[in-house]
Amino acid sequence: MKAIIPVAGAGTKLRPITYTQPKALIPIAGKTILGVIVDQLLDAGVTEFVFVIGYLGEKIQAYIEKTYPHIKHTFVTQNDRRGIGHAIWLTRDAVQNDEAMIVLGDTVCDYNVKEVLNSNISQIGVRKVDDPRSFGVAELNDKDMVCRMVEKPLIPKSNMAIVGIYYIKETEMMYAALNKHLSSNADEKGEYHFTNALQHMIEDGLQLHAFRVNNWFDCGKKETLLSTNAILLKQMDDAHPEKLPIAYDGNVIIPPVNIAEGCTIRHSIIGPNVTIGEFTKVESAIIRDSIIGSYAELQQVVLNSSIIGNDAYVRGLSQSLNIGDNTEIDLA
Repeated sequence: MKAIIPVAGAGTKLRPITYTQPKALIPIAGKTILGVIVDQLLDAGVTEFVFVIGYLGEKIQAYIEKTYPHIKHTFVTQNDRRGIGHAIWLTRDAVQNDEAMIVLGDTVCDYNVKEVLNSNISQIGVRKVDDPRSFGVAELNDKDMVCRMVEKPLIPKSNMAIVGIYYIKETEMMYAALNKHLSSNADEKGEYHFTNALQHMIEDGLQLHAFRVNNWFDCGKKETLLSTNAILLKQMDDAHPEKLPIAYDGNVIIPPVNIAEGCTIRHSIIGPNVTIGEFTKVESAIIRDSIIGSYAELQQVVLNSSIIGNDAYVRGLSQSLNIGDNTEIDLA
């Protein structure tokens, strides 16, 4: 069994940070998005990985080789961004006829990975959403078997969104369906959707069971990425609870936060819901609900709901005030 993780996307909704850093390597809760996915699979016993890389792929490759030197891995390059269906089709030589666990590189979910891998039939992760028109949608019967799948339907017949986790036992059938799909016309954006190939497989007799994920953390946009960071930090903090804010060396740290090794923090208030990458310097700052990359330097700033990339330098203004009674000053 092999895990396929497509991480070739450009992450355009998270620009400008993704101009120089792959979305999958953005830090959340002390790890990266990709690190959360790989660790989940490793904990479930997966040992062989196939990464589909493209945009800034050399950084993905360097991260995997440095962080996970012990795993057996293969890199497949998607030079043209032609959709998830095309990305998975490129892995056919690396996977051959092995079973495949497919997790999209921006999909962080809370689910029982071992239970999925021990299933006797193929599985797909779903989650009920209020408006399914922006997602691939699975129509289910009363036994949670998938009857039909549609990519971003105008008039959805189901509110079960496909979250981007697939366990496919019939990989030979999968690659044949992808071949068939890639020989037909792509959508108006030139993409080939994996959903359409799976629908071909269902029409050819595939038994596909839908399992519900407990939580689905969307890492595709700034607002949802920050929300995901906050939720995962709280989960970590619940395992090691702190009853009161922590004060040390002239700083106040308000949990939940994750501060990487090698950071220097002086005269600052950090938290709640803040992730700071390694070797970052923070001085005279107030930071909450934010993600700060590695090797950044922040001085005299107030940050809220912000994402700061690696090696960034941010300096604010320093004021000296002498304010009398009944005065209101707005420094925003």
